[in-house]
Amino acid sequence: MSRRNASLFDAMLDIASLLPWQASLIIAVGAYFGFHHLASAPPQALAAAGAHDLANNVGKQLLMGLSAILQYVIPFIFVLGAGISFFRRRRQRSLHAQVANHPGHTALGEISWQDFEVLTAEVFRRKGYRVVQRGGNAPDGGVDLELWSGRDKYLVQCKQWKSTRVGVATVRELYGVMAAEGAVGGFVVAAGEFTADAKKFAEGQSIELVSANLMLRLIAQTNSESSPYPDEKPSCPRCGSEMVKRSATRGNMAGSMFWGCPRYPACTGTRPME
Repeated sequence: MSRRNASLFDAMLDIASLLPWQASLIIAVGAYFGFHHLASAPPQALAAAGAHDLANNVGKQLLMGLSAILQYVIPFIFVLGAGISFFRRRRQRSLHAQVANHPGHTALGEISWQDFEVLTAEVFRRKGYRVVQRGGNAPDGGVDLELWSGRDKYLVQCKQWKSTRVGVATVRELYGVMAAEGAVGGFVVAAGEFTADAKKFAEGQSIELVSANLMLRLIAQTNSESSPYPDEKPSCPRCGSEMVKRSATRGNMAGSMFWGCPRYPACTGTRPME
């Protein structure tokens, strides 16, 4: 297989593995029957469709030949992607349960940075976000997760540093990427703590710093597949927008859930969560 074809295969497999595994299986079935129908179209049907000249007939024959291959290749890619997605979800749930059952800083520090990213993705998924794992090839590969709450986009950096405190440079880096991508907010999740400069810079920048202590509290709160919060979303008392679930990161209420306006920081409306 050529490098170009391998890249196309990898790109399609990445898409398939990022989808819920059920969706990938549905696409696989649909692709098989769709391409199979094109591949098995009788020559009479081609003629009836008005393919009288040589160029049209050649084009139709090429389409049939290509469909004869794609009816197996595309379903194979999406079935493989469904398997990857299924086992990734199992891994996410397993890591979440592992840390929830043995809470402590060592539980976060002993896992790899890749698993720390997977664990963070599971926590945010259970908090109601749609999570897209971006990641990188190194522990400091930039933005690791992309979160969506409705049309609002959030970016997440995961820092599984075992000894060094996360400094202001990391927070500034995330702020720059947020501005470039039009994200409404961001999170820096650490297996340790943050420097005073990092905390000061994050204030008022729509960036939440999630330390190890807060991360462990969030894991404990989300240690259930069924959400403990009501499905009804209240309206913002200031602008009337449908509110989203958020968690406090500072003060005595750190780690607690509340309803926040999706237009934050333009609107700062909040409601307590029952």
